[in-house]
Amino acid sequence: MVIKSLKLKNYRNYDLLDLKFDPVTNILYGDNAQGKTNVLEALYLSGTTKSHRGTKDRDIIQFGYDESHIETVIEKRGIDFQIDMHLKKNSPKGIAIDKTPIRKAGELFGIVYFVFFSPEDLNIIKEGPAGRRRFIDLELSQLDKIYLSNLSNYNRIINQRNSLLKDIYRQQNLIETLDIWDIQLVDYGNKILERRKNFIEEVNKIISNIHFKLTGGKERITISYEASNGNMSLEKALKKYRERDMRLKSTTVGPHRDDICFTADKGIDIRKFGSQGQQRTAALSLKMSEIELVRKIINDTPVLLLDDVLSELDKHRQNYLLDSIHDIQTIITCTGLDEFVNHRFSINKIFHIKNGHAVNAN
Repeated sequence: MVIKSLKLKNYRNYDLLDLKFDPVTNILYGDNAQGKTNVLEALYLSGTTKSHRGTKDRDIIQFGYDESHIETVIEKRGIDFQIDMHLKKNSPKGIAIDKTPIRKAGELFGIVYFVFFSPEDLNIIKEGPAGRRRFIDLELSQLDKIYLSNLSNYNRIINQRNSLLKDIYRQQNLIETLDIWDIQLVDYGNKILERRKNFIEEVNKIISNIHFKLTGGKERITISYEASNGNMSLEKALKKYRERDMRLKSTTVGPHRDDICFTADKGIDIRKFGSQGQQRTAALSLKMSEIELVRKIINDTPVLLLDDVLSELDKHRQNYLLDSIHDIQTIITCTGLDEFVNHRFSINKIFHIKNGHAVNAN
């Protein structure tokens, strides 16, 4: 699986852009704030319908325009697929596969798989649980259309239940209608819980050995899923905490409040007691595990998007990462080429990005 080309029109700081990628290693280099990350964002958006930054479509469209266009050509097992995506300021995005419009964004999933790695990902361990839930949701949404549908329905129900909890504060007679939403919340919530736990089990089979190598044989880690409902069923937890929810006007238990625990040798919770070095190494292990797991599940290689990550890693971790990705298509942003020259890393194509323009620098 490789990205063959990307065309952008009125996308952030790009009036027009036309890039043709090499099947292996592609470097986008240039000063900060020139548009390197925007290229990776557009690729990720074309495959997942969402910005990795969480940005809304209208904020991506270039100032002064009402629409932005992304065209991505993917080669998968010898067959080309063209994805066209029109971002619109005042209406939902339009998506077409091989010039045929699709009705649901979920129809796009399964054509291409991206693993996105940014400096922010290195802080996934030390920061709050929202980032760790986002990691699971982004990955599973690419791999599992049913999960994406269940998650979308669950989030809709949570929003409606929270709205109802606020209304109950003013109209107590509405309490009876909570049961209707709780039944649906439990249904979709249990499906999400089961899929997430299976995902964590699969990652666990991979991450320990990767972490062991990254630490020079000094440490292994395991990860576990922490459900906010603990050992209780989700149904019982919702009943138990209903009064608290009404008091706080928010749903306080469910998959939207869950977390992942990272445990090092001797049972140390790295989130709370790990050093910054331990936390960053665990984060790198998690991303490397993601690459291996996607390979295993799809029986193909994902496309790796590395957004200025190498500058955040020491030489040992740089070497491990670069040595691990030699056989998959990688698109890397950086401010300079020194780390690749020093590593004697094979670079197949180089683009110099400057002020919304790309020049082939090979």
